Amino acid sequence: MALSWQSLIDRITNLAKNQRQKKRGTEFLADTVALILFFTTTGIINERMIAGMSWDQVLHARLIGAALMIPVARPYGIWRDWLMQRANPSRGSQLLWDSMALVSFQVPIYAAIIAFSGATGGGLVRGTLGAALMMLFLGRPYGAFLNWVRKLFGLPPGGDKPMSLDS
Repeated sequence: MALSWQSLIDRITNLAKNQRQKKRGTEFLADTVALILFFTTTGIINERMIAGMSWDQVLHARLIGAALMIPVARPYGIWRDWLMQRANPSRGSQLLWDSMALVSFQVPIYAAIIAFSGATGGGLVRGTLGAALMMLFLGRPYGAFLNWVRKLFGLPPGGDKPMSLDS
């Protein structure tokens, strides 16, 4: 059975398309794993020690948080990569842009999570401000952790341009 040139081109095109789809799935998985691992840990600390939430409320917040992290992780990764294009190689610039990315994207989501989980009034304000401060300081450590997880998944670290636009 002889292949026509068009048939060969179609097969190569389909193979390339499948590779791009597989890469997008890997990007989604890597960003989701990183976000869930990192922020489940830091969320528990903030909710219990700073917001003063009960263990039941913390559990509720973490379950909601994990469920919300699944659809939010990859868009955050794209947002971070887009903002990190503005960073230069200096530590200060990396810290600034990673922190700005995290605070601007995650704090509003976090405030909604703890409000829905029972934080009210002063606890809600303290929890949101605590999260904002934590995320300000954790922006770069999380960015480095995200890059490390991406590397484990065989992906580039991001920051040059959104990985989903590479292909």
